[in-house]
Amino acid sequence: MKNKYWILLLVCLGVLLLDQWTKSMVQEQIPLYQSIPVVKGFFNLVHVRNTGGAFGIFGGERGGIGSYLFIAVSVVAIGVIFFLFIKSKDSSGLFCFSLSLILSGAIGNLMDRFRYGEVVDFLDFHLSTFHWPAFNVADSAISVGVALMAFDLLFLEKRRSTKSQASNSK
Repeated sequence: MKNKYWILLLVCLGVLLLDQWTKSMVQEQIPLYQSIPVVKGFFNLVHVRNTGGAFGIFGGERGGIGSYLFIAVSVVAIGVIFFLFIKSKDSSGLFCFSLSLILSGAIGNLMDRFRYGEVVDFLDFHLSTFHWPAFNVADSAISVGVALMAFDLLFLEKRRSTKSQASNSK
């Protein structure tokens, strides 16, 4: 098996297990819409449900047409991410790692949508009067994956292209 597929397998397994385990623990230990302060005024563990997209965008009623739309968009996104992964070069390790994070996060939240019609969120941060919408491990994997992909595409890809052009001109 190629190295990048091992990355995909290990990252997906790790993120999915951690994501589903933490969501299960939250559902067992924290009643819906309840909060447990961890660092007063900064970080709480909560149990909320997100019927919408990222950060609750386009949230609505559970089980409505929006639920089917988010499932369809997630399935298409997973397909596109997997296609990009297959087409990526074996030498682009960070890019493959970032796609693996994004893919595993998308699958983790899709599993919730199929099981519950919504996504379980539980990490809740505040900073003074600013309140970040609650999120979960899958959301974190997606965010970190996108940031790493941007870094790779903006900085490392340019460096790889420059090295490739230099070796081709010799």
